[in-house]
Amino acid sequence: MPRALGVEISHMLKDRGVDVIFGIPGVHNQELYRGIEEAGITHVLARHEQGAGFMADGYARATGKPGVAYVITGPGLCNIMTPMGQAYSDSVPMLVISSCLDETAATQGQLHQMKDQRAAAETVCDWSHEARTAQAAFALIDRALVEFQTERKRPKHIQVPIAALQATAPVEFEPHQAARAKATAPTGLDALDDVALRLLQSERPMFVFGGGSAAHGIERDIIPTVLRQTNAATFTTYAGRGVVPADWPLSLGASLARPDSAALLDTADLVVFVGTDLAEVDLWRPEAGHQRGRAVHINIDPQVLARAHPKDVTLQYDAVTALVHLGAALEKHGGIVNPATSGWTPDIIATHRDRWRAEVDAERPGIVPICDALRDVVPADTMIYSDMTQFAYVAQETWDMPRPGHWHHPYGFGTLGYATPAAIGGAVARRGAPTMAIIGDYGFHYTMQELGVAVELGLSLPIILWDNGKLKEIEDSMVRAQIAPNAVIARNPDFCKLAEAFGARAAAPKSLDALRNAVTEAFAADGPTLIYITPDLTATDSY
Repeated sequence: MPRALGVEISHMLKDRGVDVIFGIPGVHNQELYRGIEEAGITHVLARHEQGAGFMADGYARATGKPGVAYVITGPGLCNIMTPMGQAYSDSVPMLVISSCLDETAATQGQLHQMKDQRAAAETVCDWSHEARTAQAAFALIDRALVEFQTERKRPKHIQVPIAALQATAPVEFEPHQAARAKATAPTGLDALDDVALRLLQSERPMFVFGGGSAAHGIERDIIPTVLRQTNAATFTTYAGRGVVPADWPLSLGASLARPDSAALLDTADLVVFVGTDLAEVDLWRPEAGHQRGRAVHINIDPQVLARAHPKDVTLQYDAVTALVHLGAALEKHGGIVNPATSGWTPDIIATHRDRWRAEVDAERPGIVPICDALRDVVPADTMIYSDMTQFAYVAQETWDMPRPGHWHHPYGFGTLGYATPAAIGGAVARRGAPTMAIIGDYGFHYTMQELGVAVELGLSLPIILWDNGKLKEIEDSMVRAQIAPNAVIARNPDFCKLAEAFGARAAAPKSLDALRNAVTEAFAADGPTLIYITPDLTATDSY
């Protein structure tokens, strides 16, 4: 039986493996909603399109599958552009499908009208196209889904005119699993043979693992195996945390932002960068610090490889494929490097780590012991979503994760308000598995309304709210720049009462022991719990 295109789109997404859609219906996109229940897709109603986008992002990071959002013309799309920009920055597969006006050139003053909606969306995503026919809509959806599996994962936007959504589709989509193509192994893997030989011949080899190394599908043992084979020291970027076992004695953690990490990189006779852009937010300096010609860059993105120094080796592979083949090449070439002949020792590494931890604690006092207390009670498989807050900045450098891909943060775009809705998306994706959010008082204001979604869905979600009463990071920056702090303090509500008004639980622990108990209870609760903490927690606690 012929169906409207809006209905066909939901059925096609279900056929291609989409089980959850985040969004908000409106008169312009309501035809997309006609087929959601019929197709067997769960819809999560956000309170704002920004929340819907962050939920789709959190869902995608938790599952490796694309997060899908439905939004309306004009303001709906504008509201989700911030999450799209974040997903682009952090390589998150997100598919945004919006309605659009049928005609904008000759008619002005229409509801939700923009000068050029498609072009606006394209500024924050991989591509943005308008599907004026059913055939175009089906082709673009399949293109997006295939590219998510075969290229660098970045958000896509498809807009469909209202009249086209309402009209009966002249053709039906073709149900086929082939649309969900598997990424093929790249050719030229012999190059990794040469890298393996260079690693085995090096006295002070070093790996820097980025977010690409934490991709879904990576074998948990492959990186530890490669490290044992090479006796290499390691850094991870913030996004790569967890790929290196916390007990690896030559792990320098996620401390690339420490200024003297550059000097340590400079002493390595070979540095292998795997799945990292070496972006500003990874280094906080112009360059990593390694000597020219002593590095290998492995990345799926040719633009990243093009930025490498001409004397360095550049290899275009996805991190998972490269690490698997590198491990096999190391085994083929003979064995394991004798630690006794290595230029790295656990004492060298420990000295740096201890000093850097002390520096972090001195820069933002009182947060390190709270991170330690949380790490003691958070289950090992907890997926954590954090926000732009000093608490998260400290945790990123001092909290070793037991597994990869379990701490998510708005790294590059750096938007406030990410953590709460993203954690909701992650909790929807991982029903029954522990999920936690960490957010600052000011960031919580951005998306606090999404707490109602967590209550509505009955998600067991601890939300750690760090309230230092101000935009403390900005105040500190102003002071360093000799600017009198201005516009850094906003009046906060009683956050616990606010949470309770939404129907959530709330706790305000006054000691580290009370914090541990509150977190344990929150994971066992049948709904979200806001756990309110302030700097007074460690100012008065004996630890």
